[in-house]
Amino acid sequence: MDTPSKKKKKSVADAQHEGNFKLEPSSEPAKLDSSQWPLLLKNFDKLNVRTNHYTPLPEGHSPLRRPLAEHLKAGFINLDKPSNPSSHEVVAWVKRILRVQKTGHSGTLDPKVTGCLIVCIERATRLVKSQQSAGKEYVCIFRLHSMVDNVQKVTQCLERLKGALFQRPPLISAVKRQLRVRTVYDSKLIEYDPESQMGIFWVSCEAGTYIRTMCVHLGLYLGVGGQMQELRRVRSGE
Repeated sequence: MDTPSKKKKKSVADAQHEGNFKLEPSSEPAKLDSSQWPLLLKNFDKLNVRTNHYTPLPEGHSPLRRPLAEHLKAGFINLDKPSNPSSHEVVAWVKRILRVQKTGHSGTLDPKVTGCLIVCIERATRLVKSQQSAGKEYVCIFRLHSMVDNVQKVTQCLERLKGALFQRPPLISAVKRQLRVRTVYDSKLIEYDPESQMGIFWVSCEAGTYIRTMCVHLGLYLGVGGQMQELRRVRSGE
């Protein structure tokens, strides 16, 4: 015996495309009886002048029907930055492609670093400061200068690089090389290969933390020296 086919549930995207989401007034205005309300609100309904006249306003759109011009006024792009161009170059290209007046980004990435770069457009550029100071997450490939057979030792040294750390920006950085404190919230060793002397770790940290410096400190803790090979930002802010 054939069972009746279940009705296909309508997706949110279909509902947004089909509906106009206009809030039109009811035919009869709601009647309030405020004669028994507290003193300051007593007879409140007589203070309001109500009418059935309805004026549709041009503002507001269903999310999937919002015109591109509205996105360009206050939009942002969660961009996957490739290797080689600097953050400033990417922002300048977006500005030229979209033909807008203002663009900004949520935290500089070095040219060789890839991953999440939030580009804010026009009115959204005022949100850049809040994103720049928000936390970041990275996945890093590091290389040690000598072989370390014990993977547990690498994990323990990486654990020591948590909390408030003294850091001096590396030579290639664009900021002044002053000693400063940055906080590493969490880190985890994903993989380590003793033969190639290379490993991968994930780190969640405060904005302005230099992972390149963190790799050097990891090498110093292990007593063999180390350096960063590749870096990818996987989260910026929320």
